[in-house]
Amino acid sequence: MRPGPRNLITDVPGLRVGHATDEAAGTGVTTILTDSAWVGAVDVRGGGPGVRETDTLAPENLVPGVHAVVLSGGSVFGLAAADGVVARLSVRGVGLKLAPEGKALPIVPSAILFDLAGEGDKDWGEMPPYRALGLASVDAAEEDFALGSVGAGRGARAGQVKGGIGSVSLDLGEGLMVGALAAVNPVGSVFMPDGKTFWAWPFEIDGEYGGAAPDGIPLAHDPMPAEGRLTRPRAGTNTTLVVVATNAALDKGEAKRVAMMAQDGIARAVRPAHTPFDGDIVFAIAGDAVALPADAGRQREILRIGSAAADCVARAIARGVFHAR
Repeated sequence: MRPGPRNLITDVPGLRVGHATDEAAGTGVTTILTDSAWVGAVDVRGGGPGVRETDTLAPENLVPGVHAVVLSGGSVFGLAAADGVVARLSVRGVGLKLAPEGKALPIVPSAILFDLAGEGDKDWGEMPPYRALGLASVDAAEEDFALGSVGAGRGARAGQVKGGIGSVSLDLGEGLMVGALAAVNPVGSVFMPDGKTFWAWPFEIDGEYGGAAPDGIPLAHDPMPAEGRLTRPRAGTNTTLVVVATNAALDKGEAKRVAMMAQDGIARAVRPAHTPFDGDIVFAIAGDAVALPADAGRQREILRIGSAAADCVARAIARGVFHAR
């Protein structure tokens, strides 16, 4: 198994990613755009999530797909980034239309991370920058994009070190692709007890996050690693935000299963994960380019996609911290 040509989530055909970064405020927004209404699902495991439009994605609900997913810094203020994305896409005619001549209604779920205690001027009064950053992130969307301290990862922290945006892909053959993008801001540690080896080291491909391997087998008996930012944890101040994508034609229930399986990638790469202080969330989005079998082999393919998604999440988390540092 190899990554796609970019080793980014945009190796899944039909996706573009745009960052908008406010260096003065030390924050930003990252938007994943789809080329049509893609099937979407979400799985929330953290104790302090900040979200928008997640109930829309429930398998029992009507709306069939999404037009973008927005990840933002800024805590609750960052939810306004999706307003900018919705406005920009609507004027471009992207979205659901309830009548032939009606206004386009983009479906744009989003999630936020807390970066308000970091560097930068957050004294924005009644004019937080996030709507404008959302607008700009759509304009910046490309298949190639930067990793590290950009967009939603600009003010992120991963334990005691800088967090950031990470992304990877995995080619499963016969045209089937899986990718992941993570905005990494957990309370836990991404490093093993040696302080240099990523927990995700067994999943690394071609030295994509430095190639460090443990000397011997470092034991991990302490459930609260010293490298984690655990001295003064506060509810809702940390999170790992993830989008996983595939070009397999999934329904909403199947996408939900992929999102649930992909959460294991957070647990493989961050310790501890899914804490009361994190807002860990995984969005799963699926195009329709690759048809899956209709017989019992379909569930085997979903198993393979979900397992690949979990590995990609672990790799994306480590890669985000590697590039941010």
